Formats: sequence, C-alpha cells, structure tokens
Amino acid sequence: QVQLVESGGGLVQAGGSLRLSCAASTRTFSSYFMGWFRQVPWKEREFVAAVSWKGDLTYYAESVKSRFTISRDNAKNTVYLQMNSLSPEDTAVYYCAALKDYSDYRLASEYTYWGQGTQVTVSS
Repeated sequence: QVQLVESGGGLVQAGGSLRLSCAASTRTFSSYFMGWFRQVPWKEREFVAAVSWKGDLTYYAESVKSRFTISRDNAKNTVYLQMNSLSPEDTAVYYCAALKDYSDYRLASEYTYWGQGTQVTVSS
C-alpha cells in the first residue's frame, strides 16, 4: 500500500495564493500517475489536475486552467499544487491521489490510493 499525506491548506483572501503538498510513502513513486481532486459538502469529488509519471505532461479542469499548476519531484516523493488567483468558489477539501495503473485520470473511481485531505478556504 501507499500512504499519502497532504499539507499546505489554510485560509486566504480572494486573489491570494496557496501551495499544497502531498508526500508519498513508497519507493516506486515515479510509477504512479498522480492527481488532485476537491470536494465540497453535498457534492461529488471533482477532478482538479493530474501529472504524468515523469512530470512532463499535465492536465487541468477547465475551472482552474491558467490559475493552478501541478508538479512533482520524484526525488522527494512529493506532488505539489500551486494555486493562484483564488476565489471563494475554490473553497473545498483538496485530496491527492495515486493511480496504480493509468486509465482515465479525470475519474476519482480510477485512483487506487488517497490522502486524508486538506482544507482550503477563500474569503471574499
């Protein structure tokens, strides 16, 4: 199994920035396709961003394109989500997740391992 631990969430004003981190406890980190999802009460967990095994390919939800950047450092077993120009609509619990075998990176049901989540709150 793989343990994932998110950090970096908090309270920010609209227009501000946060960087989320996700540390993985595995010696084969580079073999996993990594993603970020977010969830608000009473709604489904939604895709935010994903990054390929070496970090050369990235994918984003339309709502966060040009504002968020996903990256990974395989030497540190860590995935990052840089969030800029935040708005109240970005308020959610953010989760990182890992795919054991690549399929459809947009679907939460395809991911094998999940972190505990970190709260991001954006005030207006």
